Amino acid sequence: MKLKLLAVLAGAAVALPAMAADVTYRKDIAPLIKAQCAECHAATADAPTLAEFKLDEEKYTKAKVGPRSDTYENLLMLIAYPDTGAFMRRLDDGSNTPDKKPGNMYTKLGENDAERAKNLAVIKAWLGDGGWNLNRFNKKGDVPGVTKEQLEKLKLKY
Repeated sequence: MKLKLLAVLAGAAVALPAMAADVTYRKDIAPLIKAQCAECHAATADAPTLAEFKLDEEKYTKAKVGPRSDTYENLLMLIAYPDTGAFMRRLDDGSNTPDKKPGNMYTKLGENDAERAKNLAVIKAWLGDGGWNLNRFNKKGDVPGVTKEQLEKLKLKY
């Protein structure tokens, strides 16, 4: 099982630079988000905007409803600003954290390790080389603030 996952990850790492120029929000990311995340992050009457979610995070978390990620603009708020890095922290596979634990939404990227690795590679390609980082806009606890250089690496092709 681990060898199979390593093979998938190795293939994804080789394909990532070639894939990066071709990955777009409309063609790749929107369908992926719709398929994997819409159950809790869709634009329904129950899905809050990021601002609404922040006002009553406990209520929405208890109801298993997250902030909307149904549009390019809504997704950018979870990537670049104001909730910088939230998207990456939630979807990280654990390879970027000191404790090696995946983010709380990583398992939602697919039904098995291979599908999760494939979808994560697509997202990382869309973000751009070096665009994947878990930093916040401002330092909070052990999580550093994002740098201008890190933000400039985001590609996020529409």
